[in-house]
Parts: sequence; structure tokens; C-alpha cells
Amino acid sequence: MFTPWAAFFSPDGKRLLQQSIDLALNEDGPELTAQGLFPPEARMHAAIRAKEDTLVVGLPVIGAVFKSLGAPFSWQAAAREASRVPSMTEVARITAPAVAMLKAERVILNFITHLSGIANLTARYVRELEGTGVRLLDTRKTTPGLRWPEKYAVQAGGGTNHRKNLAEMLMLKDNHIDAAGSITAAVAALRARYRPCPPVEVECRTLEHVREAVAAKAERIMMDNMEGPLLSRALALVPPDIEAEVSGGVRLETIRAIALTGPRRPDFISVGRLTHSAVAADFSMTLIPV
Repeated sequence: MFTPWAAFFSPDGKRLLQQSIDLALNEDGPELTAQGLFPPEARMHAAIRAKEDTLVVGLPVIGAVFKSLGAPFSWQAAAREASRVPSMTEVARITAPAVAMLKAERVILNFITHLSGIANLTARYVRELEGTGVRLLDTRKTTPGLRWPEKYAVQAGGGTNHRKNLAEMLMLKDNHIDAAGSITAAVAALRARYRPCPPVEVECRTLEHVREAVAAKAERIMMDNMEGPLLSRALALVPPDIEAEVSGGVRLETIRAIALTGPRRPDFISVGRLTHSAVAADFSMTLIPV
């Protein structure tokens, strides 16, 4: 289910988003070109347009960027956040001091083009899963500092978020398991350490691992890089009261076949490329007559 921008970000999420905006503005330094061309009192009006058929994601970042600059501004959305628009649709109008507008332009566009691109790619994967009952998950393979807005964009595209941080769900990977000695020992140690214990997911690469994770009553079992008959046999070992997730090398052209693996279908399929390989959508900002 899609969560609107204002409700999606937790207090920590809002803080991290603001830090990423401040960092982006600081990377650019002072806008000496605009400062040399316009007096401080000069104001500018601009429009943001989609230059392709696309989902529009990240418009609220406009206000956050100008607030960070401390500049007086006003802006109005001309398209609904997370909606799909045809090419050359105006999606927002902004009024602000010329120097602030030209400093904010690329930062705003970088966020909107990136987040809209993630939503577009997610929507393509979601369409492949229609009718299967399997939900699409993102991963922690996100751009450093942009996890919260990127996971918001996945939701905007129809996907479901996996954990946003290492505390929401405890995931036992091979290094954790090797250090603990076994899946059984690792699950037991976590449940003894935390009361209440967050949900435990175990990453499995063999049928023996799946059997051990089932016996340990993990809340979710991930079949990692399993294919064909092996994946089918692994899924069949997972009872209905334990969630099953498939991950590893999933592509747009293979995800539907993976979802239809039977007789026990996965509950989730996770795809890292939603956030690490999405192509940015095409938007531009242009001046409009006063």
C-alpha cells in the first residue's frame, strides 16, 4: 500500500532526508553565476515539466529544498504526487528569488528524476506479478544517504518495502551463521538477547539450510540464488505460517516465472535493481512569463 510522503517518513527518516538535501546543496557551493547576474531582490517564476510518460515522484522535495536555503518561496503542484502523466505535462510551478531558484534547480531535479525513475521501474516489475499473489520487495541496495526517499519511490511504484534499517528485521546471512556456528544457534541467540525479538529472517542457499530454518521457526526464509527444481523443492519445505522470500539475480523477464513456481509460491520476491539500477526519468525546469 502506498503511504503519502508526509506519513511515510519517520522522525529519523525526515532527519536523514534533510541531511541528504543539505549535503546536495553544500556540494554545489555558492551559485556565483546567478549572484553575478541578478540582484538579491530579483524574483523568478519557473515550471517543472515531465519530458516523457512517467510517474511523478518526489514533488514535496521542492519545499524542503527552499526551506533549507532559507529563501522566501511559493510552489504549487500541477500533478498529483505518485500519479502517471504524459510527456510534456507541467507538474509544478515555483516562485522564488532568482539566485535561490537557480541554486535549487538541479538539486530538485536530481531528486525528482531519480525517484520517478525508481517508481517507473518498480511499476514494470509489479505489472509482471499481477495475478500471482506475490509481492515485490526492495532491498538495502540503496544509494548511501537516500534510503528513505528511494524506498518511498518503490511504494509509489506499487512495490513493498523490506526493512529500512538493520533493526526492523533481523536477517541472518552466511557470515552471521558461520560466526554463530549454525542457523539453530544463531536464531536461539537472537531470541535470547532481545525481548521482544524483532522478526528473524534466515538467508538459505541449500535445502539443508531451509530445513534447519523451518525447524528454528524463523519468521521468514529467503531462498537466495536458487533456481528451477531446487527453488521449487525449497519452497515446498516452507509451511504456510512461515513467509517465503526469493532473492538473487531476479530480472524483469524472469520474475513472473519465479512467482509461479509451484506448488508452494513465494510470498515475496526481492529485487535490488529497483533502487541500484533504475534509469532516471526525464524532467526539466524552465522559466515562465510573469
